[in-house]
Amino acid sequence: MSTEAGLTPMRSEAAPKGKPVTGRKLRILHVFRAPVGGLFRHVEDLARAQIARGHEVGIFCDSSTGGPRGEGILASLKPLLALGLHRLPMRRNPHPSDLTALSALRQLKLAVKPDVIHCHGSKGGVYGRFAALFRKDGVIRAYTPHGGSFNHQPGTLLHWIYMRVEGLLERATDIFTFESEFIAERYITYVGRPKRPIRVIWNGLHPREFEPVTPGPQARDLVYIGEFRAAKGLPTLIDALGLLRERGHAASITLVGAGPDEQELRSGLADNGLAADAAILPPQAAREAMKLGRVMVVPSRAESLPYVILEAAAARVPLIATKVGGVPEIFGPYASTLPPRDDPSALADAIECRLHASPERLAEETAALAAFVEKRFTVDAMADGVISAYCAVLAPSDRL
Repeated sequence: MSTEAGLTPMRSEAAPKGKPVTGRKLRILHVFRAPVGGLFRHVEDLARAQIARGHEVGIFCDSSTGGPRGEGILASLKPLLALGLHRLPMRRNPHPSDLTALSALRQLKLAVKPDVIHCHGSKGGVYGRFAALFRKDGVIRAYTPHGGSFNHQPGTLLHWIYMRVEGLLERATDIFTFESEFIAERYITYVGRPKRPIRVIWNGLHPREFEPVTPGPQARDLVYIGEFRAAKGLPTLIDALGLLRERGHAASITLVGAGPDEQELRSGLADNGLAADAAILPPQAAREAMKLGRVMVVPSRAESLPYVILEAAAARVPLIATKVGGVPEIFGPYASTLPPRDDPSALADAIECRLHASPERLAEETAALAAFVEKRFTVDAMADGVISAYCAVLAPSDRL
């Protein structure tokens, strides 16, 4: 799905089978900070698809994050990266070490001579675009925010500062490839209508991810998969579970993940008498984690276009998610079923409804959502849409 600059995104389809988006082999350097989470999954899928289409790809990212999973993925990618894998320490927030990273990226650009620098996330957006503020070098700069600075609370000083930085860096951007209509609209609202082209290109799934997942023999009523932090709505979830207990319909839950608020999560469960019905497990592959509950619950306070919801919808897992960010784009015609954020009573109602629904009804609902997702959210459509975006801003002589 692609959007030219404007408030209403316009859809685009993947390129016809066998027909290249551009006849030229491109040299593409992906720049981002942490090899974790949905942003990293997006870059990995995009890099592999671009390589499969005959383009030469490189990665520039942080060396201090990633964990065993991130390290394993990067190790498997490294032999495929014609422009190399380049890592050095990067901080999440502004830091003097940013100057070292900017210098290293400049040297790398001179060495590998990319046609496109594709910047991902707020930090990657700064690194990849900063030099082009002062000197145009003929390299296309594409920027995908992935939420990032746009998830900060509007009205705060930090949000104001980040939006001013985003506005400044627009001058060094050739095309925006937002991954959700929600983030595109937030950009227009808080930064302004871009003078550069916009494409909204949804994250995509592989065909194998549409194989159904069924609960395992030890599955609890609910499963939560994600980071342990307040922005994911865990306090609301705890309150909703407490309400269900008061109603006489206590629900058991497995929570899979890690994060800075794990102790607060454990304390909240204990303080509300829920600890006996809850299990907390470390991160694991999403499809394996989905087997740990009969219904998956995602009570987020803020999201962009979360992969975990896409993956659960594709796998036909009964799903409860809140109406935030790009989540309604995933649910499409079924978005009216989404409860509002920060509403324990509405969340408890939704949980109760799903847990007491007949197997036939759940099978019908999950099959309909999976069919909708399969039409919209594919890796092929994502990869072809991104290459098409690059091509749209290449000089005409460079497109062939």
